[in-house]
Amino acid sequence: MSFISYLINGISLGSVYAIIALGYTMVYGIAKMLNFAHGDVIMVGAYIVLTCVTGAGLNPIVAIIIATIACTIFGIVIEGVAYRPLRNAASPLAVLITAIGVSYLLQNLALLIFGSNTKSFPEVIKLPNLKLAGGKLTITGTTILTIVLCIVIMAGLMLFINKTKAGQAMLAVSEDKGAAQLMGINVNKTISMTFAIGSALAAIAGVLLCSAYPSLTPYTGSMPGIKAFVAAVFGGIGSVPGALIGGIILGIIEILGKAYISSQLADAIVFAVLIVVLLVKPTGILGKNIQEKV
Repeated sequence: MSFISYLINGISLGSVYAIIALGYTMVYGIAKMLNFAHGDVIMVGAYIVLTCVTGAGLNPIVAIIIATIACTIFGIVIEGVAYRPLRNAASPLAVLITAIGVSYLLQNLALLIFGSNTKSFPEVIKLPNLKLAGGKLTITGTTILTIVLCIVIMAGLMLFINKTKAGQAMLAVSEDKGAAQLMGINVNKTISMTFAIGSALAAIAGVLLCSAYPSLTPYTGSMPGIKAFVAAVFGGIGSVPGALIGGIILGIIEILGKAYISSQLADAIVFAVLIVVLLVKPTGILGKNIQEKV
């Protein structure tokens, strides 16, 4: 039963990584940029929920909606201010350095506003636990919601990309920005929409992550953001299904590593597995679909 419990927890954690990884994989697939500030949007969303619930006394659902809308706008602003001017930069390092700079800016702003002390995240997800095998196996409501939400988001996103005009525009921009513009597609608007969707998902992931591990600091989004990027690369960066597969596998490896090997070495094991996978298949698990699936 312990192994099954660890496996379920791994899938739950991996589902959070997958939701975050979608932001990385969509932005890279369409704009060919790595938004390393994406992980810190998780922290921003979580702090907004914390402030709305504990400070303003709002209903948790309302707080989550406010955080999602705020992070959506925030993603558009980050793209317009920090990344759009560098889209045609001579060196891709300019975008990478800017992304790291935005990440540190968000962390330090959070330090100034909220301080460095760890905040206790409020209980915003109140669902009953599921008991199986005569009570020997307990699955929390947060775990169930996280897994279900990940599947729903992934399916909804795939339908959006493949069945809507906006999604088709994203595919066209991913394939060839110049040709898409000649066909009348607003490239700037499409890329901004990609950042908006990714940031909205980051806010949701932040709530799920902090509900499972109820503590919040200005650095909360840093390591999950890096691991989600690893998940995106693991699955094949630029591939939406790859983000799901990479996230789930990564979450399972991390939880099983903590349980059976060492909690201190769990992160090292995750990155070691990534290195092995990339040595065997540099494009990731679904790397062949990078240009076919955003």
